[in-house]
Amino acid sequence: MSVDKNTPQVSVAFVSAFLWIVVGWVTLSMQFATLLENLSLASAFLSGSKWQELVTLLGGQFHMQGQALSFAIMPFKAVSTTVGIGMLAGVLGAALLVQACKGTPIKQGLLDGARHTGIWASVAGAWFLAWLAVTSVGMNQIAALLGASVDLWCAVSVAGWVSGIIGVCRESKTPPKMAKSSDISTTRESRWSKSLLVLAAIAVYTIVYTAMNWQMYRGLLVPHGDSAMYEEHLWNLLHGKGFRSYLDQGLFLGEHIQFIHLGLLPLYAIWPSHLLLEFTESFALAITALPVYWITRRHTGSDRAAVWMAVATLLYFPLHFLDIAIDFKTFRPISFGVPLLLLAIDQMERGRLVTMGLLFVATLTAKEDFAIVIAPLGLWLAITAWRGEPTSSHRRTIIVGIVTAVLMTVYLLLTVKVLIPWFRSGDTVHYARYFSRFGETPTEIVTNMVTQPGLLLGELLTTGTILYALRIVVPLGGTPLLSPTRLLVGGPLFLLLCLNEIAQSTPAPIHHFHAPLVPIVLWSAAAGLPNIVRLLPRKRPAPVSIARLACFCALFTGAVVCFHPLSLKFWDAGRSTYWQRLYVPGERATQFAKIESLIPLDARVASTDFVHPRYTHHTRAYDYSGYLRKVADYEQKVPDDTDYIVIDTQHPYSEIKSPDEVRELREHPHDWELLPDETDGYFIVLKRRETPPTEN
Repeated sequence: MSVDKNTPQVSVAFVSAFLWIVVGWVTLSMQFATLLENLSLASAFLSGSKWQELVTLLGGQFHMQGQALSFAIMPFKAVSTTVGIGMLAGVLGAALLVQACKGTPIKQGLLDGARHTGIWASVAGAWFLAWLAVTSVGMNQIAALLGASVDLWCAVSVAGWVSGIIGVCRESKTPPKMAKSSDISTTRESRWSKSLLVLAAIAVYTIVYTAMNWQMYRGLLVPHGDSAMYEEHLWNLLHGKGFRSYLDQGLFLGEHIQFIHLGLLPLYAIWPSHLLLEFTESFALAITALPVYWITRRHTGSDRAAVWMAVATLLYFPLHFLDIAIDFKTFRPISFGVPLLLLAIDQMERGRLVTMGLLFVATLTAKEDFAIVIAPLGLWLAITAWRGEPTSSHRRTIIVGIVTAVLMTVYLLLTVKVLIPWFRSGDTVHYARYFSRFGETPTEIVTNMVTQPGLLLGELLTTGTILYALRIVVPLGGTPLLSPTRLLVGGPLFLLLCLNEIAQSTPAPIHHFHAPLVPIVLWSAAAGLPNIVRLLPRKRPAPVSIARLACFCALFTGAVVCFHPLSLKFWDAGRSTYWQRLYVPGERATQFAKIESLIPLDARVASTDFVHPRYTHHTRAYDYSGYLRKVADYEQKVPDDTDYIVIDTQHPYSEIKSPDEVRELREHPHDWELLPDETDGYFIVLKRRETPPTEN
């Protein structure tokens, strides 16, 4: 009798699993074939050389477009067989894992694994159906958006599959009420162990990113401009030359009201090295996980959810690009503001408004840009307090929020219109040129945005804007959207990012402009987790499961976007970000060692960008480039007191390859002596003659 009762259930489960597997297999195979047939799509995952190897391995035929290989015709049989083998391995792995964790029969584990794998394969393969639909009707902009976001789509699909399997393994046999109670009322020992996990993750992040940054510096891959120049600030200030580098118009405050890195001076006096700055920045970004952990635990009551969100923070790729930007700029003081602002938000939620205010002030020293998010944050605080139930501190919180919003707005206006121009001798802020479509000065830019809404909307309503938004929220599994009012705090800055020509040149948070937005997004994700229960009242997913999904989304989106050890680009020998190319000092570093001690410390040296950091401890370190500098009277020349010129012929943007291309040797051959080449042509060193040779 029991057999008859269970047989139909098994049959239904079998049919369901079978259908999901077939649908997932077919759609995923079509997607895989589509990606491999188009190099522009495949490049989201593979370098050109690896693409060619994989296409050849599967028996594809290449088609030329001009002089380049861009397309291939893939045999569906080989592609579908490969996908089928991968899905079969996924089913078996899931079944064995579930059986080991829960002790279920292998037959049931296979059915559950097949159904779960088929569903998420179908989610991934749905990209092909969407792509086919929009391309067939000529919706080119949507097709471009799908193509640019295929890496996110696939990463989220894999994250959902892995997170779901782990979720099944974590299911307890105890009643739900008891499980919930035990999760919320954790013992002190359990909470301490969870804290240790977060601290361990912070240590791992710090070690890994510090090592990568140090290796890039040793390999002469860190530019001076907007990166190593901050170490020059400390050196010059410590040696009485002022708060500046010789890239600046004068004092650095003419570029930004940004001086948080001066707090490193006591440590720098002991260890005067750029490596110190790299370590402190990586550590600062790593400890961002701590306030995220506290905020998540406070809102969810779950230590497990808090751990998942803390680890997600450390895997969140917009955070990684603050540590190593896409242009390999590995140090920017703006990064210090990220943990400070989150700590301020944590104190705000605890009701410690004085501490919050002090942390706001500290955050502003990281860069004036943080005022763009602190002002609406103050407004959010006031509105939230006004809408809440009256308490003894109700009125005080409203006043603090309003005052914060007003002061931050005034500070931002004073900075842009008064302070920075004053340090620039009246010139407008240099970053006004990032919005050149709207004007040349901040006033003109704002006026045109307000008076020409059509122009403004035309710049905002683009696929680039949507893609930027996706790359902000998708890596956290969409969890920031669970708290829309908090996320709106970052709205003004997000709009500016969408109008910033540099940020939108590659629509993704891969530079540094998004730094003030990161704390707001993480706060929205952490505080919004409990809202999932209200959004899905029937399923009632636990916040811990959503936090786990966010963590795996961060892991797998970083795997396809970043270039750290958990990413594809780190291991792809065809990429410029291949680990042996990026993190192992190459021949340039070896050749530079031959001339490193050639120039005395009391000399004034002009050098190209990537070798420039090696000369900031000399009497003066000038930039040798085509950029017109104040120290050279805005002329195409080196400053008149320059003693040596060092030209790196092999750096990423090198335009000079041989001595006959050097401007000074062509135009002033009697003033400069070309020193003997000891570096096999990697470096050109010129020395100013003490007395020009007499002509015959």
